[in-house]
Amino acid sequence: MAVIVNLDVMLAKRKMKLSELANRTGLSLTNLSLIKTGKIKGIRFNTLNQFCDILDCQPGDLLEHIRDEPSMTKG
Repeated sequence: MAVIVNLDVMLAKRKMKLSELANRTGLSLTNLSLIKTGKIKGIRFNTLNQFCDILDCQPGDLLEHIRDEPSMTKG
């Protein structure tokens, strides 16, 4: 199971830079970069809500679930 963060896609669609999102959310560029690259274990709903308000999107626009391929076993 993998959850893909599409923050970079939404930023590009809105023609917004990560630094502008940092200024508007109060989050550091370092933390936003970690979120954008998916190098996080979780995200607060409050942060997700801020992203959705600022980027005028839904949580599903920012997060995507990819199922693992079922393994083929000999039986």
